[in-house]
Amino acid sequence: MAKKVFVGLSGGVDSSVTAALLKEQGYDVTGVYMKNWSKDLPGFACPWKDDYQDAKRVAVQLGIPFKLYDFETEYQHKVVDYMIAEYKAGRTPNPDIM
Repeated sequence: MAKKVFVGLSGGVDSSVTAALLKEQGYDVTGVYMKNWSKDLPGFACPWKDDYQDAKRVAVQLGIPFKLYDFETEYQHKVVDYMIAEYKAGRTPNPDIM
């Protein structure tokens, strides 16, 4: 029985090659896309839909299952809200390690 692994797919070269190499080595690979942010802000567009489609296309091309995990609410509460509170308190946070 092949070892199962999840690979975070962004649709970019690094994650795509990683998934392909693991599959080639006999792993049971599942591609995963984590949606952490979707809000468009003034002067900044969040291209998550395009990124998601790119990642999905890679999974289809590799013939691996693909899953979307929506962590937007958790990311807002545990990362963004924390970051804002820390800046307001005069501290420089490192929010993405939360």
